[in-house]
Amino acid sequence: MTKLVHEFIFDAAHARPEAQALVYRDSQLDYKSLATQVDAMASALLACGIGSAQRVGVYLEKRIETVVSLFGAAAAGAVFVPINPLLKPEQVAHILCDCNVRILVTSAQRLSVLADVIALCRDLRTVMIVGPLPPMPLPLPPLPGIDIVMWDAAIDAGGHVPAHRRIDSDMAAILYTSGSTGRPKGVVLSHRNLVAGAASVVQYLQNTSNDRILAVLPLSFDYGLSQLTTAFHAGACVVLMNYLFPRDIVRMVERERISGLAAVPPLWIQLAQQAWPAESGLRYITNSGGALQRPTLDKLRSALPRTEVYLMYGLTEAFRSTYLPPSELDRRPDSIGRAIPNAEVMVVRPDGTLCAADEPGELVHRGALVAQGYWNDPQKTAECFRPAPNRSEMFSVPELAVWSGDTVRADKEGFIYFIGRDDDMIKVSGYRVSPHEVEEVVYATGLVTEAAAIGVPHPQFGHAVVVIASRSDDFSPQSLIQACQSRLPSYMMPAHVGQWEGSLPRTANGKIDRKLLQRSMANFFCDEME
Repeated sequence: MTKLVHEFIFDAAHARPEAQALVYRDSQLDYKSLATQVDAMASALLACGIGSAQRVGVYLEKRIETVVSLFGAAAAGAVFVPINPLLKPEQVAHILCDCNVRILVTSAQRLSVLADVIALCRDLRTVMIVGPLPPMPLPLPPLPGIDIVMWDAAIDAGGHVPAHRRIDSDMAAILYTSGSTGRPKGVVLSHRNLVAGAASVVQYLQNTSNDRILAVLPLSFDYGLSQLTTAFHAGACVVLMNYLFPRDIVRMVERERISGLAAVPPLWIQLAQQAWPAESGLRYITNSGGALQRPTLDKLRSALPRTEVYLMYGLTEAFRSTYLPPSELDRRPDSIGRAIPNAEVMVVRPDGTLCAADEPGELVHRGALVAQGYWNDPQKTAECFRPAPNRSEMFSVPELAVWSGDTVRADKEGFIYFIGRDDDMIKVSGYRVSPHEVEEVVYATGLVTEAAAIGVPHPQFGHAVVVIASRSDDFSPQSLIQACQSRLPSYMMPAHVGQWEGSLPRTANGKIDRKLLQRSMANFFCDEME
């Protein structure tokens, strides 16, 4: 039985060595070749002096070397830290410093972008550069005390260096949140977390070695990384893509005969507007990272009538918590489903007791997917990772669960419905308003393609509901307010509807950046009153 995350690749290489494992542009690797490169990368990192559980940062776009570096770090007995290539230099430096990265795998171009911040990374000892050096003198920052190693030369050096001994409860990865609510937090995941998560997803998505999974999400995002671990667990093929436009994704699905595609709601909104081929080979699509609004869901189901749709809920601290089987989609399209295999999800009151049916409470997740905590942050770890409720007191060491901070309710059959994040809830004249509920009504009007409800400080009401929609020629704010009046109580009504040029802003993980929208509107009502 596979216990360490990199063993997925070696097991598949033993069972089906010539099966296609990884595709990027015109390059591809079968499982035998991928396993060989991962093993060579592990030896290269060890030859560079990486210690047991020391961190290897990977700051690259999606490409074959990125995947080899991540799993090679795990195979060496180190810890991989995927860094979103969309982050700014200061954010990258924060991650490198926060978790004491010793070896950084990146390109010459990306390293030059870090010129002003690389000196802050005092634990960095080696930079491994992927790809050729530019023909002109490289505008690299001064790197005193840091060795520069070329990726190709390190991989081709040969030899085998024994890896550090690891067990399934040891740290395998640190994934940093997008940082929309402050500096990114590093979530520590063990080998057991990643292996159990992949096994659970493979079970309910029914993945096999025949699947071809398109990876469009950042690999630094737990949902994006899951596309790799899920595929390698099943012995399937992953096609890596750094897309520019949504239509490129549709073309890639057709060209590469993709059977599985994962995305977040803002991307699904864009994909729902595309012209899909009459006969798509997509077996399934999945959504996580926020609610998929009914109009978008309906458009996708109409465009892809033979494709199964899985609505899911997850958080980096527990990888994945719930999924809605496609067979339940017609009956409860607004539900996020029930617990995934090998997990228990509870709806809990503030005092730790379980909520009754349809009573709102906090979602609490227990099981093998619960992360080890936040890197270098015991206070936040203690706030989020607490003893599981309703457990027997016979054990001297309490089992820790993830207390999500998300408000949900469960119906009599145990299907769960998302209400909102505690820190996103809008308090209007003493009422608690869920932005998710407001957005459901806004989308149901059919007047907007993309919108977000946020809370904005108000001198009279404490906060007021503001809806920001992407600008459209045939849309007026007043028409949306009028359409909402018959569907929302007065305290939930938008006090203002604003229009945003182009698509709404995104976090590095592709979610709508609510914090940026809130900051842009922070003084709106105060300025109006003056």
